[in-house]
Amino acid sequence: MNDATVTSPTAAPRPDPASLARHEARLAAELGMLGLPAKNWVPLRHGPDGRPLLDAVIVGAGMYGLGAAIALVLQGIRNIAVLDRSPEGREGPWVTFARMETLRSPKTLPGPANGIPALTFEAWYGAKYGAAAWDVLYKAPNGIWQDYLCWLRNVLALPVRNGAEVAAIEPHAGFVRLTLADGGVLHARRVVLATGRNPDAASIPDFVDPDLLPDYAGHTCADIDFQALSGRRVAVVGSGASAWDNAAEALEAGASVDMFVRRESLPQVNKGRAPIATSPGFFRGWSALPDATRWAMAHYASRHPAPPPHETVMRVLASPGFTISFSSPVSKAFRDGSAVGLAVNGVRRNFDYLIVGTGFGATVDDVPLLRQLRHHIALWGDLYDPPAELRSHTLSRSPWVGRGFELRERAPGACAGLSRIHVFSPVAATSMGTVCTDVPGVNVGADMLSRFIVEATAAEDIEAIGASIDAFAETELIGTPFHVP
Repeated sequence: MNDATVTSPTAAPRPDPASLARHEARLAAELGMLGLPAKNWVPLRHGPDGRPLLDAVIVGAGMYGLGAAIALVLQGIRNIAVLDRSPEGREGPWVTFARMETLRSPKTLPGPANGIPALTFEAWYGAKYGAAAWDVLYKAPNGIWQDYLCWLRNVLALPVRNGAEVAAIEPHAGFVRLTLADGGVLHARRVVLATGRNPDAASIPDFVDPDLLPDYAGHTCADIDFQALSGRRVAVVGSGASAWDNAAEALEAGASVDMFVRRESLPQVNKGRAPIATSPGFFRGWSALPDATRWAMAHYASRHPAPPPHETVMRVLASPGFTISFSSPVSKAFRDGSAVGLAVNGVRRNFDYLIVGTGFGATVDDVPLLRQLRHHIALWGDLYDPPAELRSHTLSRSPWVGRGFELRERAPGACAGLSRIHVFSPVAATSMGTVCTDVPGVNVGADMLSRFIVEATAAEDIEAIGASIDAFAETELIGTPFHVP
């Protein structure tokens, strides 16, 4: 099977609870043989309120948040909390605003398994639905992928708290203070922002009149009532994968759809599918490259976006009522009574609803928890001046993070503890590459993050670790003639 021949997901067969239970028993045994998860080795510290200090708080319990939690727990940093504002089972985009029918990635990608074969998507799916079902599966349906992530969380007993929204973070020397939306306060030695692509970062172009939102327009990540669009005229601005996904949803609900694209044609090649683009060298090597090389690569990626997936395009074309206009930038979208007015190439067009498919921002300003700290955060634009032909306002506003995804101060010493905040999301991509963006990179990214945090924590606690070793006095030679009482 390939993208050119398959346009719909394979329905999941009936699950086999007994088979999955046997798999979980094998997983527990294998982890035990590996000595995983490692025992907690981090000496206890107390926060400014006198309570025990969490070693890490991960904000976001989606794929990247769980990946980070798994990597830390397996390496013995177990005094952590994973916070997500969404209800259980609705973390991340998979069953909310990701409107494709299946993941775009191959089914063989392991997911955030952290090098444990029994934790891979393939192992879980085969155990739950059977080897025959795996053989005929094309790609993972969104809901099935969400089920897999929930299974990882539960089988490893990760400390996830749903309905816990972080309202503010405040770094200090030695800890970070987190204020929750309900007024609660937590203190942690480190904070990992694994907030992914979410509605907070939705990119709404300036030409869209705010008065259109939400009744007459919505971003592709908005909670759109597609059934209410039946028989209506819908405009879609943008031509990326999510724009096509939303066009398909509207068409299948009975709407007509006009898509407006600035480009003369759709991109034709997905550079991310080049075999070397998911190699250890590309994943792990990016952050060690010279600044000029990283910038040039990020700039190249921004100029070569991926085309919409073949099956997504075919899904759109399967419904009547779709038209697409190339070389048709929208200069203005405005409310005109009960209609949406669009100005396209000097011509006015009217529609009933507008879907904004212009993607997500990836700057400090696109992360609400970082906005209050933005004047302290070192950006690429502060530290690197590219050649004129490679200038990019967007890249210049991305944060300059270290090898552990940690933020850096714009003025050294001005914001103590800023480096205790780790940005494990697409916002760090200019510095770190694709290990923080999509399914293929989650394992490598989580490993890089956790290794850095392990090393930094050990360095901070070396005196306490040494004292613990010095205090250890379990005698080995009792019962031999060489025992000295």
